[in-house]
Amino acid sequence: MTKLRSSHWFGEQDRDGFIHRSWMKNQGFPAHLFDGRPVIGICNTFSELTPCNAHFRQIAERVKRGVYEAGGFPLEFPVMSLGETNIRPTAMLFRNLASMDVEESIRGNPIDGVVLLCGCDKTTPSLVMGAASCDLPTLVVSGGAMLNGNFQGREIGSGTAVWQMSEDVRAGKMRLADFMEAESCMSRSNGHCMTMGTASTMACMVEALGLGLPQNAAIPAVDSRRYVLAHQAGRRIVEMVHEDLKISQILTREAFENAIRVNAAIGGSSNAVLHLLAMAGRVGVPLTLDDFDRLAHHLPLLVDLMPSGRFLMEDFYYAGGVPAVVRELAEVIHRDALTVNGKTMGENTADAPCWNREVIRERDNPIREHAGIAVLRGNLAPDGAVIKPSAATPRLLQHRGRAVVFESIEDFKSRIDRPDLEIDENSVMVLKGCGPKGYPGMPEVGNLPLPPKLLARGITDLVRISDARMSGTAYGTVVLHVSPESAAGGPLALVQEGDEIELDVNARRIELRIPEAELKRRRAAWSPPPPRATGGYQQLYIEHVLQADRGADLDFLLGCRGADIPRESH
Repeated sequence: MTKLRSSHWFGEQDRDGFIHRSWMKNQGFPAHLFDGRPVIGICNTFSELTPCNAHFRQIAERVKRGVYEAGGFPLEFPVMSLGETNIRPTAMLFRNLASMDVEESIRGNPIDGVVLLCGCDKTTPSLVMGAASCDLPTLVVSGGAMLNGNFQGREIGSGTAVWQMSEDVRAGKMRLADFMEAESCMSRSNGHCMTMGTASTMACMVEALGLGLPQNAAIPAVDSRRYVLAHQAGRRIVEMVHEDLKISQILTREAFENAIRVNAAIGGSSNAVLHLLAMAGRVGVPLTLDDFDRLAHHLPLLVDLMPSGRFLMEDFYYAGGVPAVVRELAEVIHRDALTVNGKTMGENTADAPCWNREVIRERDNPIREHAGIAVLRGNLAPDGAVIKPSAATPRLLQHRGRAVVFESIEDFKSRIDRPDLEIDENSVMVLKGCGPKGYPGMPEVGNLPLPPKLLARGITDLVRISDARMSGTAYGTVVLHVSPESAAGGPLALVQEGDEIELDVNARRIELRIPEAELKRRRAAWSPPPPRATGGYQQLYIEHVLQADRGADLDFLLGCRGADIPRESH
């Protein structure tokens, strides 16, 4: 085995080695911990401002037990925590910043291997992106989902129930007092969203990529087996260091193809597109937007979870979790893809049972025949846009309608409840200014609430188009990630009230039906909006962020920079 990275700090018998060891010993660490054993960094996104991750102190302690048991030296360190529910203007704005925090924290410290503690939506991709840029032995432990919500005798799902009940309040179908009561009924334990939102989706992606131990994705946050898995992860990361099993050996092209296919079968969040593209960009694996459609458009929806179905993550775990889904997808999965436990994906899932065929369907009895993310192109989205067919209204997947245009989210909020808004069930709602540069940060506002006057008539879905994202817990016929975005001069910026827009998901087409000469005239008259932020990280982000079709990473962060030993600090 090659010399451990940490020995360049703790193994030298000179002044610098004295300094590194001596100051560490003020925490009560005995001398034998510096005897050449692997130092395992535990990258913790605990924060009381990130409710999904508020139990991570306990998970970190279980990882430490496993590390010590296997002969390693665990050292916990914090990184920026991105709480989807609190941070403004959007957690996505800071995903790349958090990844930089992770990358430099790993590279600059005496770490031989790292365990990433991930939970809330952006914490998973940001930690994986940062670790991938360093390429050390890496293992992910997800925090787990909350227990099923329960309100007035029925199960409700985080996020999904909010969108449904909010519309009911606006339509006069639900009392505000009941709506307020549901808050505590929805979020009743530690953990992240228990719907197949972005947090649950990315936990499943971690397992499908091979970065987490089997069943990492679905064990509920408060289930004792979550702590057992964390303990086992601590043991395993020490073995990975001895084996020199690096993250680049796990994150191969085949691993990403497995993740894309699993995402289709579980009805995963459209946000996974952005995050997988960004993660692949860091490790140097070629992956494009079109791969999501080509590899998975034909795959069925097998997992009956909200928002595309009926059940929740707790039920998914009891039914068999990700291993059962992978086994069901057997012939389209790269079964020889390596995973962090040293076994292949095929070996991990060969005998995976399914205990509930209502929650996880068989291939010949799917919930929907075609569930993968659909990639749309046309003169409205030359570089692509995405839609999640499993969450859409089937009759709207082929549609023409008159555009009702909102120039910003503020414009939308000021007009959507007005009774004189010219909109009907055939209209197409268009939102601008919500892409990576324009907002900035690409917020989850794409699933625009419908106007009360349509809700009162029982209309629950319209075609909605934007350069924004949509919460993985949301649903509807929503076209997202339109690229190039409006703030970058994409055709979305040129759409005007009353224009006809055609959506044809089967044909993978989205068109602004106006003459080319008129489009050119509008383009010549268009000027970019002033940036929404000046100075600091937000200006850096606006100047360097890539468009959605490339994962919205910062251009200078692409590729793996490794973890060579930095120059001494003294």
